[in-house]
Formats: sequence, structure tokens, C-alpha cells
Amino acid sequence: MLTMKQHVVNDLDDIYKQYKHKYDAVGIYSLRAPQLLVVNPELARRVFVSNFRNFHDNELSKSVDEKNDFIFSNNPFTLTGEQWKSRRADVTPGLSNGRIKTVYPVTSQVCQRLSEWVEKQIRLGSADGIDAKHHFPSLRHLIKLRFVPLKVEHFFVDLMGSAVEARRAQLANGKLFERTDFLDYILELGKKRSLDNRQLLAYSMTFLLDGFETTATVLAHLLLNLGRNAEAQERLRKEISAHLQDGVIAFDKLNDLPYLDACVQETIRLFPPAFMSNKLCTEAIEIPNKDGPNFVVEKGTTVIVPHYCFMMDEEIFPDPQSFQPDRFMEPDAAKTFRERGVFMGFGDGPRVCIGMRFATSQIKAAIVELISKFNVKINAKTRKDNQYDPAQIITGLNGGIWLDLEKL
Repeated sequence: MLTMKQHVVNDLDDIYKQYKHKYDAVGIYSLRAPQLLVVNPELARRVFVSNFRNFHDNELSKSVDEKNDFIFSNNPFTLTGEQWKSRRADVTPGLSNGRIKTVYPVTSQVCQRLSEWVEKQIRLGSADGIDAKHHFPSLRHLIKLRFVPLKVEHFFVDLMGSAVEARRAQLANGKLFERTDFLDYILELGKKRSLDNRQLLAYSMTFLLDGFETTATVLAHLLLNLGRNAEAQERLRKEISAHLQDGVIAFDKLNDLPYLDACVQETIRLFPPAFMSNKLCTEAIEIPNKDGPNFVVEKGTTVIVPHYCFMMDEEIFPDPQSFQPDRFMEPDAAKTFRERGVFMGFGDGPRVCIGMRFATSQIKAAIVELISKFNVKINAKTRKDNQYDPAQIITGLNGGIWLDLEKL
């Protein structure tokens, strides 16, 4: 991992394959730090759901504080204990299905601009094709204890600051804004909680960090999978075309497209935004261990749940490296896999990704726009296997995703 010769998940997968039939968990070292690696998906499910109080916090909380990274330290992902519980309760209503639906017309407009940008790139005719994803951020540029690079933080703080001030100015002038969206909710919450501007922006950044980067990552890899699989792409295009009205699909119909949903879920299985979870034991617990004796997980122990290993296990998902959306075509297939502990693309339990629904709606809207207007092919610059970039924090194809798009 340190020499960037292969992704850390490959090391974990080697250990997983060696011990998965004998134990539920094994001890490993991250450099000199002892950790516990879960090799049984049933135990993974316990960590996230049934024994949640024993594994309440994420390990990253130990590496981030307000002094070094104010934005990310105030994200629900890194908050701990009662502070997490309070922030989660505050932010969750702002990302309700109703509020996501309210901003869906804006999502559609942005998707149309995406199409216009793609058409411009086609006219420019680069031999390298279109870069499907500008990755964010790589380990090569990661400043210790700062997940959000300062340049990125400044951009989004300025963006959200401008949006907050514009919305406040409208309210001060007696104008009622037509959307009860996330920003509207956060402003109301700010009044109740007496939040200053910096705190208000920290709450708002949850929306940006949890929603947009996962959207970009999954969208890029979904286009990769569809470009590699012409038959799947055409099947999806027919499903989309049957529901198009004036070039878009109504929000209420977006989740009634089973093959689109299956394509999204299968892409998340192959390229999960979070390939593993690092949980902290917050309360000691005794755990059985298959062929080994019971053992006690002490408070403060880091517990690794290697989602990738479960999702790439051929005993669970036959021919795991291939793109097969039909795995998720059975009713509630994703839910069933999640309850078995073998598919946690967005986590599970009380700390399931707060931006999951928003991200999913954005991905689907973008795919509807692109697949209905363009044929996606893979540029020769793109590798043919699924090897992960060893320098990426969020899963990405090594070498990048380069596409050739043709207008239909």
C-alpha cells in the first residue's frame, strides 16, 4: 500500500480468502497497530446493526479535529457519541424524499447542461476521449489529518456562503422562495440552534460531501460498465425510452425503473465508494469465532469490515468481476444482500450514509439524460480489467475512465 504497488483491499482480500471458512474474525496489523478484520458477513451485519452500540463510532474520528479540518470534523461521518446522534437527527429531515423531489427540476436542468458539455467535447474530438471522472482526492495529495483539501474547502465554503446570503437577502426583502429544499431547512435549523455562519456552513457541507462525490464516482463507473456491455446499455436505453416524457423521467417514476436500479447497484458492488469500513469498538463485547474460541473485543479496538471482500466473493456473487445487473433484478435483492451483510455500498444500520437517497437520485437522473441521448463506448486508453487505483481514497479504476460518446 505504501509503495502504491497495489490497493490495500487486495491485501485484505488475500487474508479474507485464507481464513473465511475457519473464523469470523482474525487479528491483523496496520503498520504496528493491531486491528480486527471481520471475515464473516454475519458478524459484519452485527457490527453495523444488532451490536451497533458496541461499534458506534468510525475510526476516522480519531484523526480529524476542528483545528485541522473544521468542515470534515463536523460531518456526521466523523462525529462520535451523542454529538453524532444530535447532528444526525438535525440533518436527516433536510434530506427527506420530499426535499429531494423539490430540487429534482434543478437536477434535470443540470443534467441537460451535462449533455451540452458532452456534445461540445464530441465536437472537439479528442483522441483520448472524455475523462469520465476527475478523482477526489488522491493519497498523493492528501495532507495529513485533512480529508477535504484546503482549496476544495474554500471553493465550497464560498459557494455555500453565497447561497446562504442570497437566500437570506430574499427573506429580508419579504420574498418567499419557491423551494423548501435542504438550504431552506438548514437556515431554519440555524435560527433554532443559534448557529453562526461557520457552523451553518459545516451543516451545509454535509449535503455536498455526502451527496456529490459519491454521485460522481458511481456515475463514472456506471458509464464504464455500460460502455463495456453494449447489450446491457441497449436494454437500459429501452427501459428509459419507454418512460421518457419531454426528455425527462418524472421523479416519482425514477425509482420504478428496475433495470436502471439494478445497474446502479451492480456498479456499486463492483466499485463501492467505500470499499471497507473502519469502526471503533466503543463498548467491550464477547464474540464467538467459528472454529476458534470466543474472544473479547476491547474498547478502543479498530474493527475492519472489508465490504469489497464480500462483494467479490465468487461463492456469494458468481463470476464476481463481471457486470451482471440481473443479480439485483429480484424484488428487494439489494435489501436481501444487505441483510446478509454481503452488500453494504452505503453502509448499514443507524449510520447508513445520510446522502444515499440524494446521491442515488442524482445518478439515475444523469444516466437517464446521457443514455437517452448518447451511445457510450470505451476509449482505448481505458484499462480492460477492474484494478483499483492504489492512490485513491474513494474507489476508482486505475488509470482513469476514458469514454467515447456518440450522439444518437
